[in-house]
Amino acid sequence: MTLERYVTIPQLAHLLGISRITLYKRVKKGEIPAAKIGRTYVISDATTASILGKEASRNAKERIDAAVRKTVIAYGEVLKKLGKE
Repeated sequence: MTLERYVTIPQLAHLLGISRITLYKRVKKGEIPAAKIGRTYVISDATTASILGKEASRNAKERIDAAVRKTVIAYGEVLKKLGKE
């Protein structure tokens, strides 16, 4: 049995150094997935790790790879020259 851990919005806001209101707004807009337990919103540890940059989702990894490929195509020669310096 796997127990999933959660943090509340005030706890995550403190970790991120932003206001609770800002985080509530992002949850309400659907930018941050959260579950509502009673009157409290909770955010899973997996989502928290992703937000804090400890872990990247598959979609995020694909976007990063695409951005790197685009940069190499656009600036490949410049990057090679910078690497030689």
